Amino acid sequence: MEPEELSGVLDAVRAFVRKDVVAAEDEIETSDRIPDGIRATAAAMGLFGYALPEEYGGMGFSAYEDALLAIEFGWTTPAFRSMFGTNNGIAGQVLVNAGTESQKKRFLPGLASGQLVASFALTEAEAGSDPSGLRTRAVRDGDDYLITGQKRFITNAATAQLLMVFARTDNATSGTKGISVFIVPTDTQGVTIGPKDAKMGQRGTATSELFFDNVRVPAENLVGEVEGEGFGTAMRSLVKGRIHVAAMATGMAFRLIDESLQHATTNSQGGQKLADFQLVQAMLAESQAEAQAGRALVLDAARAYDNGSDRLISPSSAKLFCTEMVGRVADRAVQIHGGMGYMREVAVERFYRDCRLFRLYEGTSEIQKLIIAKQMVKGFKG
Repeated sequence: MEPEELSGVLDAVRAFVRKDVVAAEDEIETSDRIPDGIRATAAAMGLFGYALPEEYGGMGFSAYEDALLAIEFGWTTPAFRSMFGTNNGIAGQVLVNAGTESQKKRFLPGLASGQLVASFALTEAEAGSDPSGLRTRAVRDGDDYLITGQKRFITNAATAQLLMVFARTDNATSGTKGISVFIVPTDTQGVTIGPKDAKMGQRGTATSELFFDNVRVPAENLVGEVEGEGFGTAMRSLVKGRIHVAAMATGMAFRLIDESLQHATTNSQGGQKLADFQLVQAMLAESQAEAQAGRALVLDAARAYDNGSDRLISPSSAKLFCTEMVGRVADRAVQIHGGMGYMREVAVERFYRDCRLFRLYEGTSEIQKLIIAKQMVKGFKG
């Protein structure tokens, strides 16, 4: 995308987020859903397909452009981004990276327009950040596959029309080989979507359990029409998603700093503005420095992803640092607000709960450390 065009998109999204979405944050928190008007506007702006290829109706954002946009999304409730995040990210990228041309033409235009929502159905009770414990199975039956198993914590499952379902297609019961991925419409017989999970935060975005009871899907719905490619496909989607989550965390850190500054400069203790106390200034300064470091790191990681120079250490480093960083910034924001920071009507209290999930999905902080260290040792020349 040309710089002027990108700047126009970022400006439009920034204005929409800060004017309309921020104004709806309390409603989203209370109702646990995104207002229809906000969804319609997001679809009209192309946000359901900004990271999908232009030839299928998307905007074709690079990882760097995606990161800049995600920083803007981070200014408000994560539920806003989650509404279309699976289409652009982990679910949509399954089709972009591994789908056949026929599968891309069949499904990507609907995802890009927002007419379809897709979910990434990988996680199970014994297969989270490490998919080697995956137990869901897909058995060939003539021209079809029969899928049986259970998934958990699946984002947008309650509103999705399509599921990218990871299942074992060989006789192995563990390990990363023999995992395949299937496109499964949610209205297929044998698919059951559980109730929305009751979560600590991020209200307005739904996660649910999924149950598959001999779900029959045609062989043409095997992504790429090749068995055993599911693990690699999942990892490619997750790596790019880690940059996006890191950018989201960075955007939220800047919002938390803004909330802290507003409180510190307009409230007093003992006749003195909070912002005049040096220990408050120290907390503000630490948060600003960390947020700026996070922004630089995530944009550097995005550039490395785009030019292919590093799609392992940099995405994991950005995800690790930025998601841990926003937790520290949120904690300081609550501290700066004092007792008010513990009250539900205050934005920093909500963000304190919301940001905790960033350290868990798209691979936990512990998994990122293992990835980083493994690649460091592997690449060390002595």
